[in-house]
Amino acid sequence: MNSEPELLTTPLDGLHRELGARMVPFAGYAMPVQYPAGIIKEHEQTRHAAGLFDVSHMGQVRLTARHGGSLEDAARALESLVPADIVNLKPGRQRYTQFTNAAGGILDDLMVTSMGDHLYLVVNAGCKVEDIAHMRAELADRCELEVLEERALIALQGPRAVAAFAKLVPDCAALSFMQAATWDFDGDRLLVSRSGYTGEDGLEISVPGKGAETLVRRLLEDPDVAPVGLGARDSLRLEAGLCLYGHDIDTTTTPIEAGLAWSIQKRRRSEGGFPGAEVIQDQLANGTSRRRVGLRPEGRAPVREGAVIRDLSGNAIGAVTSGGFGATVGGPIAMGYVTSEHAQAGTALELELRGKGVPATVTALPFVPQGYQRT
Repeated sequence: MNSEPELLTTPLDGLHRELGARMVPFAGYAMPVQYPAGIIKEHEQTRHAAGLFDVSHMGQVRLTARHGGSLEDAARALESLVPADIVNLKPGRQRYTQFTNAAGGILDDLMVTSMGDHLYLVVNAGCKVEDIAHMRAELADRCELEVLEERALIALQGPRAVAAFAKLVPDCAALSFMQAATWDFDGDRLLVSRSGYTGEDGLEISVPGKGAETLVRRLLEDPDVAPVGLGARDSLRLEAGLCLYGHDIDTTTTPIEAGLAWSIQKRRRSEGGFPGAEVIQDQLANGTSRRRVGLRPEGRAPVREGAVIRDLSGNAIGAVTSGGFGATVGGPIAMGYVTSEHAQAGTALELELRGKGVPATVTALPFVPQGYQRT
C-alpha cells in the first residue's frame, strides 16, 4: 500500500500536461521540470526572449496590523522576525529578506512588498507551512495573517517579458526593479512585481487561480513567450549567483556567510531587534570564518551539491551547495562555502568528482551579468 502523500497541483496542472511537460514531485507538488523543447532551449528562451514559469506552489501571504493598526505597526511586527528594514519600505516597493533564528541561521528567504494598507509576502514552497506557523505563533497578537491559497503565481522572465505582458497590461512597462502594482485583467485583480527572480528582467504576476489558465494562454500566444520548467529555472538562477533555499542557504548559514549582507539595511544593522542579531552584527563587524563563492571547474563535467572542496594541499575547506552546467557560460559552474582565506576570486582549488580531484577556480558572482532594469 502506497503511504506517500498525494501530490498537490497548481491551477495550471492541466495546461502543463497539455503542453507536454514532464512532471516531477517538488515541494509536495507535481511541477513541470521541462517541456518538449528541453532544458537548454528553455534556458536560452529566457535569456534571449521570455520564459513563462508556474510558481504557484510558493506561499502568498497578506499581513495586516490587528485592532485597526497601521501599516507601520505591521511592518514593525514583521521586523521582529527579519533583518530587513520593512518600516521604511514605501508603498509599491519590494524588498528581499530572510527569516532568521537565534543563531543567525536562515529559516527561509522571502520577498516583502508594501501594498499601502498591508504587506504582501511570498515565501518558498518547501518552507511555507513552517513559515506560516512561525508568523502565526510570533505575530498573532499584532497581525492578521491571510494565506492567499486561491491565488496562482506566474513568473514571466527575460529581456522581452515586460514587452510581452504590456500587450495585455500596457501600464506595466512603468514598473522598475523591485516595484509592484495592481491592475485589472479580464475581470481579475493582478498583483504584479518586477524582481526578475531568474536574474533576468522579469515580472511576477499573482492572479486568482480561476483566471490563471486564461492569462497564461494569452501570454503564450505571443511568439516571444514559451513555457519553462524547474530545470532551466535552476540553471538560470545558478548562473545569476542567486541562492536556493535548502541548498545554498539554510539554518546552518547566516546572511553574512551567504553574501547577503546587502539585504540588511543600515538601521537594522545598528538597531538589531531580529533573531540572531548579535551573531549577525558581530559578523558584519568582524567577518566570518567561511563565505559563499562561485566556482568554475575545469573540463566539461558538472560537479554536484555535496562535493568536497579542497585546497591544493588536499585539506577539506568546504563543500559545493549547487552545481550544474551553465548553458550561457558554456561549461560547468558551481557555488559553495569555503574558508574565508580561500574565498578570493582567482584562488585555485580542487573539487571532488567521483573520487578524483577536479581543478577549479574561485570566481566572482554572478557568472552571467544580471539583467535587472533598475531605471
